[in-house]
Amino acid sequence: MGKTISPSAKKARSVGSEIVEALQNAVAYAKGDHSKGRAHRVLVPQRIDVKQVRSKLGLSQSDFAEKFGINAATLRNWEQGRRQPDGPARVLLMIIDREPAAVQRVLLSR
Repeated sequence: MGKTISPSAKKARSVGSEIVEALQNAVAYAKGDHSKGRAHRVLVPQRIDVKQVRSKLGLSQSDFAEKFGINAATLRNWEQGRRQPDGPARVLLMIIDREPAAVQRVLLSR
């Protein structure tokens, strides 16, 4: 009698082989073979106009801070130039600027 392989075993082997193939492609790409993959460069600006992002949404500092989970004092410091947002904060602010509804959906989901 032939051995039967369960669907979950087939899937696990398939996922494993896909991971191995992806790693092989990554190594080939790193060695200069760009035919099997692509690289994406993420550009995060060094500075972001936080006040402009907030003003675009028509929110007060306290409303903006509350809506997006940012400390109000931190927001004031950013807007008044005493501090600059760090990398992850700049990314969040970029997303808020371009897709505020998406950020709200994520923050409001439980």
